[in-house]
Amino acid sequence: MIVRDIYNILDEVSPFCLQEKWDNSGLLVGSFEDEVKRVYVSIDMDEEFLMSVEQNSLIITHHPLIFAPLKRINYDNYCTKLLKILIQKNISLISMHTNIDKTHLNMYVAKEVLKLDVIEKEDINDFIIYANVNKNFDEFAKEITSKLKIDYTNVVKCSDKVEKVAIVTGAGMSLLSEVKADCFLTGDIKYHDAMDAKSRNISLIDIRHYESEKYFSTLLVGILEKNLKKNELKAIISASKNPFKFCIQGETVE
Repeated sequence: MIVRDIYNILDEVSPFCLQEKWDNSGLLVGSFEDEVKRVYVSIDMDEEFLMSVEQNSLIITHHPLIFAPLKRINYDNYCTKLLKILIQKNISLISMHTNIDKTHLNMYVAKEVLKLDVIEKEDINDFIIYANVNKNFDEFAKEITSKLKIDYTNVVKCSDKVEKVAIVTGAGMSLLSEVKADCFLTGDIKYHDAMDAKSRNISLIDIRHYESEKYFSTLLVGILEKNLKKNELKAIISASKNPFKFCIQGETVE
């Protein structure tokens, strides 16, 4: 099997043309004609992971390794260090970012992970998923963090009750002005984002970036298994790690 065979499957399921203009999804490293021995799926990559990947493999990540144009490759930063290893080991790289956010990931997390009562026909924005809640805010926040296995998080509480919720995995605060709900679930919420949400009377629950998007791997492996024939390549989920650790009263925890 060659890279093009797998790329075509991914493009049919979640067309790369749907990605945002600023995004860089698609085949980032390698050739469409490269032979593939193994397929690895991960939200991101690091050096430890790449060292364990076999030569002549294909990696499919959620986050693109290359965003901004590269003016030099000196192997002195995250991107170029990993590019060196990919090229040396003849490893191809495909990234599926905003295209799969729109077509699958946000809905998958809302339905399959958080078990929300999704409003199917409400497509005001390609990214935003809406659901009916009708629960006490504190109860709802506890339920959400429990399902995502988050011990604690930041919230903005504008009301004691949540009637309708909007969800965008990863970092979705740039979409706040388009949210038509009384509570918004997303990650990477900054201080001024919280102030803005409070002024709009929209409650927030920070579901974090990694914790809300780590389900990409399970989702994509399921898609590949449905579309690959028996005895063809088997996708391997990598143990992608959250770069953050959290310090609670002086003690560092995962």
